[in-house]
Amino acid sequence: MKKMKKLIQFGFLSILILSISLGSTSLFAQVLTGAERQELYLPMLEGKKVGLVGNQTSILPQSDNKHIVDFLLENGVQMKKVFVPEHGFRGTADAGEKVDNSIDQKTGLPIISLYGNNKKPAADQIQDLDVIIFDLQDVGTRFFTYISTMHYVMEACAEQGKKIIIFDRPNPNGGYVDGPIRKPGFESFVGMHPIPVVHGLTVGELAQMINGEKWLKGGIKADLEVIPVANWTHEQAYNLPIKPSPNLPSDLAIKLYPSTCFFEGTVMSLGRGTYEPFQMYGYPDPKFGDFTFTPVSIDGMSKTPPHQDKLCYGVDLRGESLDHHFTLKYLLDAYQKSGMKEKFFNNFFNTLAGTDELKKQILAGKSESEIRESWKAGLEDFKAMRAAYLLYE
Repeated sequence: MKKMKKLIQFGFLSILILSISLGSTSLFAQVLTGAERQELYLPMLEGKKVGLVGNQTSILPQSDNKHIVDFLLENGVQMKKVFVPEHGFRGTADAGEKVDNSIDQKTGLPIISLYGNNKKPAADQIQDLDVIIFDLQDVGTRFFTYISTMHYVMEACAEQGKKIIIFDRPNPNGGYVDGPIRKPGFESFVGMHPIPVVHGLTVGELAQMINGEKWLKGGIKADLEVIPVANWTHEQAYNLPIKPSPNLPSDLAIKLYPSTCFFEGTVMSLGRGTYEPFQMYGYPDPKFGDFTFTPVSIDGMSKTPPHQDKLCYGVDLRGESLDHHFTLKYLLDAYQKSGMKEKFFNNFFNTLAGTDELKKQILAGKSESEIRESWKAGLEDFKAMRAAYLLYE
């Protein structure tokens, strides 16, 4: 009998190990985004006039990627309008491209752009609403502009007495915190908050921090509700079911993005104008490396990429691990090979970095370890503040 019991135990253990090794989710609960937890939010929306901040990422992954707008309409929610961030409602606009107001052909709902001159919803655009839902897939970096849109929407709601509900989603770069913290005087749409490059927060957690630290204008607070993700922790890998923007087409691009985005502030190409941007870097000079690529105009991704139609020489990062964390290695390597000194950088670099210290350190020939040491105290302070707002382990 004891022998039989041991055999049964061994058999169950073998199945468990096999399931884990095959990546089976059958023994584990599936990750559910806030949008998929309708039992938590549909009662809140009953009888309310609702606006949504959304785009192509506002989907229900476990329901064949049904769009949240379609789901809400099917469930009798009084949808009035949709607000869209950078890249537009369907996610096809290039970075920085003007997004116009329009009508969604499928639903007939008005679409209001929150990118360009109208980054914050005007009072007359939300006066007919009771609730605004924010449902965008972020990638966990300070300069990805969806969190700046969230800030302005929270501020507008606070000023006009409207409730905001965040449908939270996992952060694919949510397992760590790194990079320089944005300093006072370097506020911008790619750096609205005094947080590091990789902040390790979901949009729901960051919204709580924005409220709690009184970062909205005048220290006002939004009437905020977060619908949390189920069955997810910060250490858990999360593969995005749909690309969050035209130039972040893969999980690897998203992992490399915190590191390679700094090339936007230099003379280098980071692969815009290819189908794998943020996964390579180069310049039209053979001294930058043996790998070559030619940026071209790609509709819906990069219409006028840096060094368009020029052969660029550099480094191919497509073989990097998905465990990749933020590094200055690529930036420092390219800078040293360039020999350009100050001319290596453009006027956008300090805005991206959120400080002028990083550029000064690079020009002074500091190593990555020396530069990182200067961030240490600030990152420790941020981690202590962050702990108060975490919703997930």
